[in-house]
Amino acid sequence: MNDMKTAMKAKDKLRVDTIRMANAAIKNAEINGKKELNDGEVIEIIGKEIKMRRDALEEYKRANRLEDVAKIEKEIEILLEYMPEQLSEEELRSLIQDTIKETGAQGPRDMGKLMSALMPKVKGKADGKLVSNLVKELLG
Repeated sequence: MNDMKTAMKAKDKLRVDTIRMANAAIKNAEINGKKELNDGEVIEIIGKEIKMRRDALEEYKRANRLEDVAKIEKEIEILLEYMPEQLSEEELRSLIQDTIKETGAQGPRDMGKLMSALMPKVKGKADGKLVSNLVKELLG
């Protein structure tokens, strides 16, 4: 809320709108769940908002709508400020390799077992698509 007030005073319309959209998503989840969300659940919702924007970003790039692409990229940037620090690709690779050793995964057919052990460790700290691609590469 303090960030929204600061953005309003600075007349940063995009930041205000992005924070409002995130707050609305959080409030909707609280209403639907009939309870106040904890930090982990709020991070999960913000992660979903980021994922939606990343998916839309690809569509806008294909449609060559550069103005909208820039806006969505900025929204993603703003939302990432509220997420835990993201793992680097090297850190993610290391974590995946450790999890491969823990689970004994040996090939692509063990991907499900590996992902179910890995995702709780990286939840909110890495993009699921990137995790999936690295797992395929390392198991491939």
